[in-house]
Amino acid sequence: MNHFHYKDKELYCENIPVKEIANKVKTPFYLYSSATLTHHFNVFDKAFSGHPHLICFAVKANSNLTVLNLLAELGAGADIVSGGELYRALKAGIPADKIVYSGVGKTKKEIREAAKADILMFNVESMAELDAISRQARCLKRRIRISFRVNPDVNANTHPYISTGLKKNKFGLPMSQALEAYKVASSRDELDIVGIDCHIGSQLIQVEPFVDAIRRIKFLLRKLDDFGIKLNFIDIGGGLGIKYQDEIPPKPDAYAKALLSEIKDLSHCLIIEPGRSIVGNAGILVTKILYTKDTEEKRFYIVDAAMNDLARPALYEAYHEILPVIKTDAHLHPADIVGPICETGDFLARERPMPDLNQGGLLAIMSAGAYGFSMSSNYNSRPRVPEVMVKDDHFKVIRKRETYARLLLGETIW
Repeated sequence: MNHFHYKDKELYCENIPVKEIANKVKTPFYLYSSATLTHHFNVFDKAFSGHPHLICFAVKANSNLTVLNLLAELGAGADIVSGGELYRALKAGIPADKIVYSGVGKTKKEIREAAKADILMFNVESMAELDAISRQARCLKRRIRISFRVNPDVNANTHPYISTGLKKNKFGLPMSQALEAYKVASSRDELDIVGIDCHIGSQLIQVEPFVDAIRRIKFLLRKLDDFGIKLNFIDIGGGLGIKYQDEIPPKPDAYAKALLSEIKDLSHCLIIEPGRSIVGNAGILVTKILYTKDTEEKRFYIVDAAMNDLARPALYEAYHEILPVIKTDAHLHPADIVGPICETGDFLARERPMPDLNQGGLLAIMSAGAYGFSMSSNYNSRPRVPEVMVKDDHFKVIRKRETYARLLLGETIW
């Protein structure tokens, strides 16, 4: 569900015309619906209400402070993968005891910062990382809570770049090494072992891989129990997909029912780390047609947004629905929607059926709330675009458009 809809052939976000925002903010820009974010979080929270749980929003999906603050006020925690995400989460008001820290390459500085903040737990991904956390715990003279991220070797049937739960992936410890890792950690007084974690991939549209993963986790839990290692948390990660085109992902209640049926005999708190499924369809990228160009081969709509603003089409050949902000009944014909960057890979859509559109017309790139701005860059020295939040019939710029001067911050001529 989202709150982007047509009214009299004009696209609205909640109760304000997108064109009105574009006239004031100028294009391109990201636009988020607070009502959609709130609805999606509440649906997730309600779906898991029958079991102790904590929803830790995946900050990598969208790290805007206003987005994080809205979710914090709804009761969300945070799944972080860097010191910068820790800083953002805390600044946004997410309590440290609701923050879990994943990622294969945590630095000494990042470990110290998170330990000092007293986060809920580190999801440890290698024995070398375990040693690094132990050293910091001894230096700080405090116990650090940990879990191990276990790689369950589950095929998530998703794009290879966002599959994370196979043996060949870089994430987590193999199941065959996990038991010994827990034994080693349990012998260290500076560590408090509180959980077990896994994450099998992103944009999953079936529940079966999640069920398969949690069954393997339960098998390992029984072995840990035999060794007297008692845990408080099962972190099943995130990865539930959304509809971009014709996918039919499971709804949160069906997803929750499948997971909870597997752990109904357990008292562990279940941690879920949704990102895309909460924010993906809560945001769009609004762009303007700079030029139309017809060749012998095809038609191009050259727009002012580019691959640096939304990397997913170029990176994954990902599909995003593209809608004219002012709906037209004109005949559809295939067109490429491309940006100004000097790369053939700079496209937002290829061979997409589009109506006849004029220079200056506005387009909405849908389902861009997740991994949109958070993956954007300054390639071609393009300032990053603003982010805007809508609440009912009001909007606010929640991140200003970057200036040319800001592009040079930190640089010097030597």
